[in-house]
Amino acid sequence: MKATRVFQLTALALVVVSAVQVGWWLFDQHVYTVEKVAAARTAYAEQAAAAQALLDSGATPQRVQQLLPGIVVAGGKATLAPALTTEEQRRSRQYAWEGSFFLLALAACIAVIARALRAEAHVREQQDSFLALVSHQFKTPLASLQLSLETMALRAPSPEAARPLIERMLADLARMEQMVTQILESARLERGRVDLKPEPLQLAGAVQRVLAQLEERAQSERITITSDIAPALTVVSDPLALDVVVRNVLENALAAVKSAGGGHITLCARATGREVELQVADSGVGFAAAEGARLFHKFSRLRGSTHYGTGLGLYIVRRLMEMADGRVSARSDGPGKGASVHLTWPAAAEVSALPPAASAESRRA
Repeated sequence: MKATRVFQLTALALVVVSAVQVGWWLFDQHVYTVEKVAAARTAYAEQAAAAQALLDSGATPQRVQQLLPGIVVAGGKATLAPALTTEEQRRSRQYAWEGSFFLLALAACIAVIARALRAEAHVREQQDSFLALVSHQFKTPLASLQLSLETMALRAPSPEAARPLIERMLADLARMEQMVTQILESARLERGRVDLKPEPLQLAGAVQRVLAQLEERAQSERITITSDIAPALTVVSDPLALDVVVRNVLENALAAVKSAGGGHITLCARATGREVELQVADSGVGFAAAEGARLFHKFSRLRGSTHYGTGLGLYIVRRLMEMADGRVSARSDGPGKGASVHLTWPAAAEVSALPPAASAESRRA
């Protein structure tokens, strides 16, 4: 068990013991006060009886009060002074306020420590799940690489036979590189070690560059991609961050459509006031409406999802969009009904100063 967790558990135990001790102290003081006030009342009652006897014997009220300062004489009757009769109430209120304050402070400490313990347990659970997931995801391409290398080592294949093996090995290496890159990027974002340099960028050109790199993959997985983005739409973003955001969203859409057995992805954009919104809609597996926000949490994946991934891609998208003063959200009508991701950036003020970019005509992969 880690030292921090031992400290938290020890502190929690000490606070609980302190709360019990304060509760016992409050109860004991209350009992003690009641006993002392009862004894005082008995003594004062005897004084009141003596004072009444003096009055009955003809003593003046002034003489009685001089002899017994705690007695008040009114209408020929001797009674206790009001300050003495309210002593029990004053002491009870004092101990009640003091005890309640300490109990409230200790309860707040218990709540804070318990919350920290729950948060740590949740983080540990996420880390364990992430390690198990990454181990499994690395094991798959490593096993494929081993199989390909063993095949080539057993016999020297012809160039035609070796080419599929080499392409498979390159694809496996690309998968592992992608996972390592996502892990490193998420760590840098978590520590705030990313220095973004926003500038006006043509959205259509950025999307086309990513589509060109994913075209072959989409074709092999029987996925059609259609893009309709006006060349005039420009956003303010860091060039590398924009490329990472678009790539991660599209790769997530490709994985969702592949899990559904193929389909299509549609990209469209529009200007909304001082912002530009890009919508990436797919016909993939979809998700429950309640999972829309959870998709952008660290290590989060769709329940029942079987496609490849670390659960970091959309988390990186959310962090980069937040750093660029943008927004991102995901919507779906339910499992099996596809999904759409909406990305919003600040619009660039100047369009004419931008360099010409490739047209974003409808593109099919």
